[in-house]
Amino acid sequence: MYRNRLLSTRLARLTENFPVVVVSGARQVGKTTLLKHLFPQYDYVVFDASLDLEGARRDPDLFLLNHPSPLILDEIQYAPELVSAIKRFVDRSPERAGQFILTGSQQWQVLKTLSESLAGRAAFLDLQGFSLQELSDADSCWLTGWLESPEQFPEWSRTAARYSGELTTWLWNGFMPGVQPLPDDLVTDFWAGYHRTYIERDARLMGEIQDWQEFGRFIGLMTALTAQEINYSQLGREIGITPQTSKRWLKILEATFQWFELPPFSGNSIKRVSMRPKGHITDTGLACFHARVSSPKMLASHPLFGSLFESAMVQELCKQAAASGIRPSWYHWRSGGGAEVDLLLEKDDIIYPFEFKLTTKPSRRDVSGITAFKAAYPGRRVGLGAVICAVDKPYWITGEVMAIPWNLV
Repeated sequence: MYRNRLLSTRLARLTENFPVVVVSGARQVGKTTLLKHLFPQYDYVVFDASLDLEGARRDPDLFLLNHPSPLILDEIQYAPELVSAIKRFVDRSPERAGQFILTGSQQWQVLKTLSESLAGRAAFLDLQGFSLQELSDADSCWLTGWLESPEQFPEWSRTAARYSGELTTWLWNGFMPGVQPLPDDLVTDFWAGYHRTYIERDARLMGEIQDWQEFGRFIGLMTALTAQEINYSQLGREIGITPQTSKRWLKILEATFQWFELPPFSGNSIKRVSMRPKGHITDTGLACFHARVSSPKMLASHPLFGSLFESAMVQELCKQAAASGIRPSWYHWRSGGGAEVDLLLEKDDIIYPFEFKLTTKPSRRDVSGITAFKAAYPGRRVGLGAVICAVDKPYWITGEVMAIPWNLV
C-alpha cells in the first residue's frame, strides 16, 4: 500500500520549475516508490555498481540519446560519467523544466559534482524515513503553527490528529517503509538484511575499509552513542582504531545517510562552550537491532530509550521543516558548566529551543537548560521554548515554555 509522502507537493513543484531535480536519501527509504507513483509518465532507469547499463558509463551521450527526457535515473552515483552529459543536454534548453529526476543514496562525489555542474539548473531534496504524519496519513505539521503563533497552539491542538501507535513500537520498528507491514518476529530479520546489504554494498563502495567485521562493530558503537557529543579519540580507543580512521568511517556513515550531526551553537557571551557536534543515528530501528533489543517491551527499560527518543524527535522536526519548505539552521547547545539544550532551531534570526524528555509530568527542572540558554545570550532573540514529552495535551510549564505531546501530528 502506497503512503503519501509529505514532500510530494514540494517535489512536484520543483519538477515544474527546474530542469533537474535530485532526490537523495538512504537505501530503501522509498525514493523509487515515490517517484514512480508521482511521475508514471517518465522513462525509468536504475543503475548498478557492477553493470554498465546500456553503456551509460562508456558513452553517456549515446545513452541519453536512447533515453529521451523526461527521465528518472535511479542511483546516479553508479554512473558518474552521466553528469557532464546531463549538463550538456540541459544547457541546450535550460528553460524546460522537469527534464531529469535523479536519485542517489550517497552524498559524496557524484552529488557534489551535480551541485557544482548544475548550479542554478538543479534543485535538491532529501527524503528520509516515514514521519509520524506519514504513518498517520495526516497532511498537517504542527511545527509551522508553533513557529507562527505559539500562543494559539493549545487551541489549535484540540482538533489536531495524533499518531495512534505506541512509542516503544515506533522506535523499535524504525522508519523505513519496508519494515512497517512486518510482524514483530520479522523486524529483526529486516534489519539484519539491511545491515548486511549496507556493509557489503554501499559502505564498501564508499571507502577503503579492509576489516568489514571491525567496521560493523563501529556501526554498533555509533548507534549506542546516538544523541551524544562526538569525541573522535574516544571512538578510536573503544575498538582500537586511530582517531583519523574513526572520523573517516563516521563520514562514510554520514555520506550514506545513516548518521547526521548537529553543530554546536556558540556565542561571545560564554567562553567555555563545548564545541563538539552532537551525533544522531538516522533510524532507531537499526540502533535497536545493533543493541540487541529483542522487542518493543524490552526497549522501555533499556538504557538507550531516552537517547533514541531524542534522536527520533530531532529528525521529526527536521522532516516537518523540510516538508513545510522551512530552511532553518539546527544546533545543539552545551555550556562549560554542563547546561544544555537538545535542539535549537534558528529561523529569521529567532532561536527556538526544544528539549525531549521521557516524562508524563514535565516540571520547571526540565526547562532548566532553556532557562540557562536564554540567560547566556541576553542579546539574542529567543522564541518560546518547548518540551516534547509524553503528555496528553499541550500546556504551559512556564510562561515561556510549553509541553507538547510527542505524538501530535
